Amino acid sequence: MLFQVGGRGARPTFFEMSAAQQLPASLRAALTYSLGVFALRRPLLHKVLDYEDEFFALLMGVLESHSLRTTDGSFSESLYGLRRRPVKVSVKRKSLGTESSDKVYDSALRKRQKILSVVFLVVLPYFKSKLQSIYNKEREARLQATLWGQDDVRFDEAGFVLDQEQTSQAQNDPTTGEVSNLTHFKKNFASLIGVCYPWIHATNEGLSFAYQLLYLLDGTAFYSPALHVLGLHVCRATGQELMDSSSRISRIRNRELERLRGPPWLKAVQRVFLSCIYTTLDYAQTGLIAAVFFFKMMEWWYQSAEERMSAQTVYPPPPPPPTPKVVKDGIPLPTDKTLCPLCCQKRTNPSVLSVSGFVFCYSCIFKSVSQHKRCPVTLMPATVEQIRRLFHDL
Repeated sequence: MLFQVGGRGARPTFFEMSAAQQLPASLRAALTYSLGVFALRRPLLHKVLDYEDEFFALLMGVLESHSLRTTDGSFSESLYGLRRRPVKVSVKRKSLGTESSDKVYDSALRKRQKILSVVFLVVLPYFKSKLQSIYNKEREARLQATLWGQDDVRFDEAGFVLDQEQTSQAQNDPTTGEVSNLTHFKKNFASLIGVCYPWIHATNEGLSFAYQLLYLLDGTAFYSPALHVLGLHVCRATGQELMDSSSRISRIRNRELERLRGPPWLKAVQRVFLSCIYTTLDYAQTGLIAAVFFFKMMEWWYQSAEERMSAQTVYPPPPPPPTPKVVKDGIPLPTDKTLCPLCCQKRTNPSVLSVSGFVFCYSCIFKSVSQHKRCPVTLMPATVEQIRRLFHDL
């Protein structure tokens, strides 16, 4: 089950709210990865990636508007069986024109609340993403100015740093007066964002953390500051509310179909177009979530295959080399293995000659190799760099 109807009370758990809040970010990451994969074969899709913020804001605007219109909940909240209710529920009489005192509590969202919900769900995150991008560029410019010792680092339209010659040419060109004024305004605005954005971001994150902690400890009924400003609660949808949502969707679509005007062929075209839109919106949630899981699975599959292909083949360790033989012209080895072959005394500061593997006193083997440039036992060529100190006497 992707969502749960009812449960222990109407108040969602902290984990349900956290999952619903993190879903748009996961969806954006999955869509960006998917478009990046398709752009490898269709370079035209790179233009979509260049306007990633605008594309995702437009997509989420359509999804959030449709979801709030039909289910009184955001796109991610409706996926988990949640809906939004105003704190102050309006009261309506059961029947107008009668003296009956029966009252009906209307918990549906007003048009103003739906519009403000779209603003908080789509518009503000879009501006936050843009401010984050401007702040990153400003911080990079300051870092480059610090490293290069320049007080004024200029960028072109693509974001690349202009050298001193290009900057002087731009300043001497009289036709670029208005452009320079606009560039100066952008620079001042970026500097202002570089100063103010960290405080804005810290304040937003701090308030969000405080509300989430209070929500977890049952200290508040609002999961985020945005819900508190809007005066909305998030609660679990009941079975009756889901049935009412389905009937409300049917009524809205029937009214839209009845408003069609024009000749019969135009009405038929409009009906087909609206039917396609309705079908797309009905299956948008399931399709997008299925696409997320599908592309995550493909990412894991191809990543595992690449790791298997790029992994080095593990071979068994080679057999040890044969023991060096003592030649006739070399010095003989003593029967006591603790004695040095050169001085025939107990070894002091034992050191091994790596070309042969025999152990000597450090002073003895250093003098012998420095003079003869070979191992005294096997007569193999050696240098003093091949002498290794041993910290355990063999």
